[in-house]
Order: sequence, then structure tokens, then C-alpha cells
Amino acid sequence: MISLGDLYHVLTAVVPLYVAMILAYGSVKWWKIFSPDQCSGINRFVALFAVPLLSFHFISTNNPYAMNYRFIAADTLQKVIVLAVLAIWSRTSSRGSLEWSITLFSLSTLPNTLVMGIPLLKGMYGDSSGTLMVQIVVLQCIVWYTLMLFLFEYRGARLLIGEQFPDTAASIVSFRVDSDIVSLDGKEPLQTEAQLGEDGKLHVTVRKSTSSRSEIFSKPSLGPNTGVSCTPRLSNLTNAEIYSLQSSRNPTPRGSNFSHTDFYAMVNGKNMSNVSPRLSNYGYDEEATGVGMRPPSSMQGYPTPPSTGIFSPVAGPNATAKIKPNGTDATGKDLHMFVWSSSASPVSEGGIHVFRGGVAHQKDHDEFGRDEFSFDNRPVSNGIDREGPVLSKLGSSSSTTELHPKTCHGESKATAMPPASVMTRLILIMVWRKLIRNPNTYSSLIGLTWSLVSYKWNIVMPEIIARSIAILSDAGLGMAMFSLGLFMALQPRMIACGNRIASFAMAVRFLAGPAVMAAASLAVGLRGVLLHIAIVQAALPQGIVPFVFAKEYNVHPNILSTGVIFGMLIALPITLVYYIVLGL
Repeated sequence: MISLGDLYHVLTAVVPLYVAMILAYGSVKWWKIFSPDQCSGINRFVALFAVPLLSFHFISTNNPYAMNYRFIAADTLQKVIVLAVLAIWSRTSSRGSLEWSITLFSLSTLPNTLVMGIPLLKGMYGDSSGTLMVQIVVLQCIVWYTLMLFLFEYRGARLLIGEQFPDTAASIVSFRVDSDIVSLDGKEPLQTEAQLGEDGKLHVTVRKSTSSRSEIFSKPSLGPNTGVSCTPRLSNLTNAEIYSLQSSRNPTPRGSNFSHTDFYAMVNGKNMSNVSPRLSNYGYDEEATGVGMRPPSSMQGYPTPPSTGIFSPVAGPNATAKIKPNGTDATGKDLHMFVWSSSASPVSEGGIHVFRGGVAHQKDHDEFGRDEFSFDNRPVSNGIDREGPVLSKLGSSSSTTELHPKTCHGESKATAMPPASVMTRLILIMVWRKLIRNPNTYSSLIGLTWSLVSYKWNIVMPEIIARSIAILSDAGLGMAMFSLGLFMALQPRMIACGNRIASFAMAVRFLAGPAVMAAASLAVGLRGVLLHIAIVQAALPQGIVPFVFAKEYNVHPNILSTGVIFGMLIALPITLVYYIVLGL
């Protein structure tokens, strides 16, 4: 039976974390002490120093030779069960998708163990439970976060291949990725260069698109069966501002010398020699038409070129077709939410305007770069939601994109992927490049290595090194919660994804996850206090690192954002309910 003294002991361990979070929230929301730039600096410190050193401290002081393998087996079995169920669901259900599988896996199996779990479980079940939490942290950092990166990069590779090689992807036998590309998350314009080998197979090089030429279209010359779309591909729009052809809520900056006659001739592939290489604005002058970019009625409803996007194909060794983001000298700043992100964030740099859903919309260039610490999708002045990376060629405005490119006759067919060995090598290259730029990777591996050595031969860390690490790691827990409070304060809404989806996400986080963990724990023979610890740790709030990945790769970031913010607010009463019920 849980006594009042036990409850007070738990509150003593957890309430100080919420105090730090509330102070940070008030310093931005109420007292206006910190600006968004200052918040970004604090968060950068937390990502680069505080949390990695905190992780190193816990892992290096844990005895790896006294690990509870049954507890680890229960945690691993929970994640394997969830992965298997989601894989079957995504294959057999019409609603299943890779994006939702990744999101549901994050929600159900990856709690905030390091920041929230260790102090909470120590307060509930003593120091021995803290040791178990450290073991879970080791597996999360080394195994499960790496698996998440693998899935995200696999999704990015599918999008790139599906866009550039919709018909001939199965003929690709090798990928070469330039060293300056660290991710396929879609934030940076990429170009692909395909070479036809003597064996009739494609050898693809992926590189950044850093400049654009004056030609409007690039016509690859690989032949009719090399993945070139039957519709001319929009490849170069140098500083072109593309506005909606249906209507525009923003006034036109200036009149255009690029007429609709030229435009529709262009997309039909006619009179290409007469197309001006300089594009300023599509459409008429606002004063002249009064309807802001509306084409003549005879031209309305013209289909958008299906192959427009941020990936630019290049065929052959000498062909070049590049796109660069609209707005030069844009230096994007990285977003850091307890993890180092090696690629620029979409909310801190101007993105190129691309066609979406059959109509060209603009992403307001002025809105980008104003608030590099704003994680949420907030509407811009023209009413269009801002959604992270501009990877939207293949479908709707949501972050879920399907690989079903359109053919010339409007039919939809699935894109065949390259052989599994080719895809695996490409993804492993990208995951490796991400991991070596993440300080949490080094802190986990070095901490585990030191613990193996020190507990094997009873080596004590020199005091000068230990104190240097301790002075920052001791601040890591409080700074992590403080940074989380800053993040919450900068959001326009606590529930960013809507009440219905938020309710579903919270049910997955606090009900489905603990239920699967209980079943997995019973299956491996956990009983008593160990069973209680396993269930309570599965009911912790959403982990922060999965949210960072979701934002970086634009896969349901609003859902994960709600899971972090709203989950933190309701986590304490929910975990206390689990603690009391399990103690009866």
C-alpha cells in the first residue's frame, strides 16, 4: 500500500523539474525576459553540452556487468512487438503507411527516460530503479534512435527515388552521395545524375544543387525508359516567385513580363525558344486584373506539371539542372531540441516555392527566418500553414507522402524500388553521416566504453576529469527542463495537431505503450517491483529526440510536439495513478 510519505517522496523528486520548466515558460510568455534568439542559444547549449554530458555521466557510472537482462529483454520485446504489428498494418491496410508507422512507434515505445524517467523512478522505487533506467537509456541512444534514423532516411530515399526515377528505379545498381550531403530529409535541394553503364544499369550520383542556369527546362537524354517523366520537368526557376494560379491573397509585388500564353506554351513544351530566361512573377498585375494572378477562364484548370519539386534530375555526366532556394544569402540556423541536428531547419531558412496539390502556392518568404526556435506549424499571413521542409511534390500539404507518381495518362502506379542491397547501402551511408555529427552518439559510446573498462579493472576516473564533467552534467537535468519550458512558451498552441488527434496520441502514449510493455514483461517472466517499474517507465511522457527527428524529416511534427508538451503536463498525475494502482 502506498503511503502519503511515499507520495511526498515522489513529489520531492519530480516537482523541482516542473519548477524549472514553469520558470522558463514564464520568462518568455509572461515576463518577456528571453527573446527567441536567446532561447535558441540556451537550447543549443543544452543540445551540445548539458544533455550529452548528463547522458555520459549516467552511462559511465552504471555497471554494465550487473545489467538486468530480463528487464532489457522485456523492453526490447515491447518494441519488437510494436514494430511487427505496425509492419503488418502498413502492408495490409489501405490506411497504413511508413510515416504513420514511424510516428506510432515513437509514441508507443520511446518515452522521456533520461530527463523524466530517472528522477521519477528513483523517487518511486529507489536507486535500483535508476540503474534500470540507465540501461534503457543506453539501448535508446545506441539502438532505437539509430533505428529511427534508419527509417527516416529510408523514407527520404524512397521520396528521392520515386520522384527522380519513377519508371526505372529497379535498374539502379549503385548510389554515390557527395560528402557534403548529410541527410535525405528534403531540406536542401538535391540533384541526381544518372549514368547508363555497359550492363544497361543505372549508376546514380546524388549531390547538392547549389546553382541554377538560365534554361527553364532540362530534357534528360537517357532515352524513353530511364525514368524521365513524360511531362517537361520544371528544373530551374532562378529567383522566381511562384504564386497561385487560382487566386492570391497577397498583392502582387510587381507586374510580370511573363504572360500566361508563354506559361501554357511552356508547359506544353511549345515555342521553348521564345520563353524568357528571367522569371519575376507568374500572372498579371494586380491593378490590371483585380483578381491577383487569376488566369483567363479559358486557361483555368490547366494541370500542374506533375514532376515539379525540390529534387532536380540530371541525366548524363555533362548535364546540369539545378534549383536553389528562393532568397540568396539565406543562412539557416540549426534547431536543437536535446539533439544536434546537422541540417538546416525549415523554420530558419527560406524554402523554394514548389507546386502542391495541382495548384502552385507560395510559401511566404518573409515568414521564414523570423523565429528560428519556433517548432510549430503556424499559419503565415496568407493563411497557408507552414510545414517544415518543402518536400511536397508528390502529394498533399500533410507530411504523409505516397510514392504513386502520375503517368502521362493520369493513371497512378506504384514505384518499384532498387534492390534491397543498394537501398541498404545508401541508407547506411546517410545514417552514419548523421550519427557522427551527433554529440549524443559520442557521449553514449564513450560512456559505455569507459564503464566496461572501469568496472572490469576497477579503474577510477581522475578527479580533475570527473569534476569537469560533473559541473556540467549536474546542470544538465535542470537545463533540459528549462529548455523544454522555453520551447513550450514559444508555441502558439499547446495542442498543435487538433483535439481529436491529440487524444489519439495520448491514448497511444499512456495506454497502448504501457499495455504492450505489461504483456512483454509478463512474457519474459517479470514480476513484482520489476513489473511495476517496467509499466511505469512505459507511461512516461513522449521522448524529445523522436520529436526532433519528426520535425527534421517533416513526419507528423505537430503530433510529436503535442506529445512532448501536453504529455509533460499530464504525465505526473498519470504516472502517479499507475504508481498507486500498481502498489495496491
